[in-house]
Amino acid sequence: MGTTVFERNRPAAAVVDHALEGTAHAVFWRDDLPAELAPDRAPLTTALSADLVIVGGGYTGLWTALLATERMPGAHIVLLEAQRVGWAASGRNGGFCEASLTHGRENGLSRWPDEMPTLDRLGLANLDAIEASEATYGMDFHFERTGELAPAVEQHQVEWLQEWVGEASELEDLVYLDQDAVRAEVDSPTFLAGVWDKNGCGMLHPARLAAELARVIEERGVRIFERSRVRDLRTDSATGAVEVVTEQGRVSAGRAVLATNVFPSLIKRNRLMTVPVYDYVLMTEPLSAEQLASIGWQNRQGLGDMANQFHYYRITKDNRILFGGYDAVYHYGRKVRSEYENRPETWRTLANHFFTTFPQLQGLRFSHQWAGAIDTSTQFTAFFGTARRGRVAYAAGFTGLGVGSTRFAAEVMLDLLDGVENERTSLEMVRKRPLPFPPEPAAAMGINATRWSLNRADHNEGRRNLLLKTLDAVGLGFDS
Repeated sequence: MGTTVFERNRPAAAVVDHALEGTAHAVFWRDDLPAELAPDRAPLTTALSADLVIVGGGYTGLWTALLATERMPGAHIVLLEAQRVGWAASGRNGGFCEASLTHGRENGLSRWPDEMPTLDRLGLANLDAIEASEATYGMDFHFERTGELAPAVEQHQVEWLQEWVGEASELEDLVYLDQDAVRAEVDSPTFLAGVWDKNGCGMLHPARLAAELARVIEERGVRIFERSRVRDLRTDSATGAVEVVTEQGRVSAGRAVLATNVFPSLIKRNRLMTVPVYDYVLMTEPLSAEQLASIGWQNRQGLGDMANQFHYYRITKDNRILFGGYDAVYHYGRKVRSEYENRPETWRTLANHFFTTFPQLQGLRFSHQWAGAIDTSTQFTAFFGTARRGRVAYAAGFTGLGVGSTRFAAEVMLDLLDGVENERTSLEMVRKRPLPFPPEPAAAMGINATRWSLNRADHNEGRRNLLLKTLDAVGLGFDS
């Protein structure tokens, strides 16, 4: 087995020690929210009636509420959130808002090749709508249409980039960069080449997007209740009405949307459809003018390298660098627990990799470190459906690319509740359910064997072993 660039070029331990000294275990994005965008909303303590009840106060639920106000003017809409709006993945992610609805074009082509022209077009239209929503609704979530840059950090990845551009030659906004060109964009000695997708991604402030969506829907009459965990989902056999029951109250509605992301589904048949995988992140203090000049990055693209165990990083409005990824940790039993968010060894690994990527920034400190769970599906992207005779719609399984695709999912769920057949609901991606994950202990054994195999591939010029080839062949997915 070979070594990776991050093993061959490790910074001194003292550099990492200094950078992590005093780092706050907190989500930067939430700390950065102005108080007026984070009101403390009351829990539900009574029985209510509504036209539509939405379970989940992340992007999926918030976009659904906003789009429902446009489709159903004057409707009574209630949104229930177990914690705080944007508390989970919607407030903890990297802020990469991608056009892809299929977790990248390669994944889409492998699963729905005939639909890719439609999916590409719908994905770009969805991203355009998110960008336009700042002006449309008077929101500010720091959106920048920067595109995304994929650097090669190992020699075999250069060939992957060249093949990528060659196979997607019809995409005018996809630009191949040789070593000099990629380092002119972002100066890292680890970069050997790159592909810049100039139009397919935007950067945004995750917590501000959730907070602004919540503000706008409340102005439109939607009632939001925080700290209102839903314990049960019932259906009235006589009227067909859906009833969601919280710890202190209940909402009876004609229709319901389940936007619970990584948390256990209220629909039993969906309990094995996703697994929670923990992702870890570091955020630096703001860079000085000299530090920023030393790395370039004037076009402020999001970056994601080509490894199986990949890193993603971006620059914020106040010139901090977010650096995350690499480790993707699964815990036995599909559990989502706060104690899993504290993993010092992963943050130390990320810090080592950060200073390998940017050795000129040695001396910089990390202000924040945090983690969160991602809802992974076997097809790497969201699945959709209805229950309770079409009165309940759901979407889950975004696998880390939900910042943009949750808005598309909201459109799909509202279409499904309306019972309409259109371009979205006719997609095989929407109509067909992916394979479920197996129950324990098979799930833990399979996922951990896959993680080991992905790491082995990164140490073996990307060559995939028999397990990975078999998973590819049967359409089961797991990625870091």
